[in-house]
Amino acid sequence: MANIENRKFIALDISGKNYLSWVLDVKLHLSAKKLRHTIDEDNVVSNEERATTLIFLRHHIDDGLKYEYLTVENPIELWQNLNDRFEHLKAVVLPKALND
Repeated sequence: MANIENRKFIALDISGKNYLSWVLDVKLHLSAKKLRHTIDEDNVVSNEERATTLIFLRHHIDDGLKYEYLTVENPIELWQNLNDRFEHLKAVVLPKALND
C-alpha cells in the first residue's frame, strides 16, 4: 500500500494498456526533475542521474516487468526495451481514439 502512495502516477501495466499515458507521465516527470536527457540516446549521463532515473522507472512499472528486466542497469536500455515491447500499441490505440 505504501508503494502505491509513493508513486507519482499509475505504474505501467504488464499488458501495456496504459503505455501511451505512462510514456507521457514519465517524460513530464523526468523533465520536471531535469532528468529527461537520461532516456535519450547518445547523452552523457552521470552515475547518479542514471541510478535516479532507473529507480524512478522501475518504481513506475508493474512488478512482472521489473522481474523481466531485472538485469537491465541502464535507463536508456530499459526505456528502449519497454518501447520495443509496447510501441505497436500506438498503431492500435491512436487510430481508435481519433475515430471516437
